[in-house]
Amino acid sequence: MQKKTSVAVGISGGIDSAMTAYLLQESGYRVIGITMQTYDENIEMDKTLKSGCFGPAQEENILSASLLWRKLGIEHYIIPLQEEFRHKVIDYFCETYIKGKTPNPCLVCNAYIKFALLPEKAHSLGLEFDYFATGHYAKIGFNNTLKRYQIRKAKDANKDQSYFLAFLSQEQLAQTLFPLGDYTKQEIKKMAIGKGFTELVERKESQDFLQSSDLEVLFKPEDFNPGEIIDMQGKVIGKHKGIINYTIGQRRNLGISGMPEPYYVLQIDAENNRIVLGPKEYLFKKKCSATDMNWVSLPAPEKKFRAKAKIRQQHSPADCIVTPINDNTIEVVFKEPQLSITPGQGLVLYLDDLLLGGGFIAFSNNEDVETKDLEGFRRGES
Repeated sequence: MQKKTSVAVGISGGIDSAMTAYLLQESGYRVIGITMQTYDENIEMDKTLKSGCFGPAQEENILSASLLWRKLGIEHYIIPLQEEFRHKVIDYFCETYIKGKTPNPCLVCNAYIKFALLPEKAHSLGLEFDYFATGHYAKIGFNNTLKRYQIRKAKDANKDQSYFLAFLSQEQLAQTLFPLGDYTKQEIKKMAIGKGFTELVERKESQDFLQSSDLEVLFKPEDFNPGEIIDMQGKVIGKHKGIINYTIGQRRNLGISGMPEPYYVLQIDAENNRIVLGPKEYLFKKKCSATDMNWVSLPAPEKKFRAKAKIRQQHSPADCIVTPINDNTIEVVFKEPQLSITPGQGLVLYLDDLLLGGGFIAFSNNEDVETKDLEGFRRGES
């Protein structure tokens, strides 16, 4: 008898991974479930705080996942990755904030942990499988002309998660399956109810990285270095308790009052430990650069081209012209100014539904000018 093709499903105990396993079973695959254990108990965090991927509630999630896989009749294994997660994701998260940028831990986790170390360690522990699958809403295909695996947006535009997959390698894509790419979320919910998994439909899904609403649990006391909050003319208008508490476009919890209009974070000056505030109109930028580019669906381009770019997950792809500086760096000029282009966030390029590649935003126009020059910039200048 021919051996069945086997798939390891990365599971969290939620509806998407459960239906991923179910669909693969129905397609004739031999399925096992693997869950990564990432929470470091040395990091004290209150269980009663908000839901998130990283935190002490992981123990309860793993238990829920185990019960779920018993119901599906699937073997389930816990893969310990606490140390690896700490070095690859938590350290990156903290170091990025300290540099005055805003991290995107999901992009880094997917590239280095979930689609890399998780299946690798599962293999090293003796588990045998041919493919790795997750409940991401996205599609994978192979282009025979380019000889490359490509990522496309999911059928459900509102649920599409291709943005978070922009740093996957060709080797990873060759071994990955996304069964939910051709379904809408509502179709998956109906499927779950029909198969007796109503409790999964009612379960709240985590949208956050950290269970705690207080970032201090991940940082050292010396990382909270107080400094000045200044306006666009360089006038000191307040004090901050550490630049890690701020991100571009932030309006709340600034600790200032008496301004002629609402003020927002325009710039985080890590070198001088200062936060620059100003009116919302100055958050609109037309140009930025991105580094650490990973070209997914095509080889690194050599000439400028038109595309659409997302500057964060909840951003509508915007028309732009992309100019390659080298294989690693690009310059992006948008047709229309974009709000809160944030250094450290992922910039992902698309052509229709095809994900071309992604990188990390290095700076947006006027981001690197001296404070005394800021009063000269206007909405839309490049």
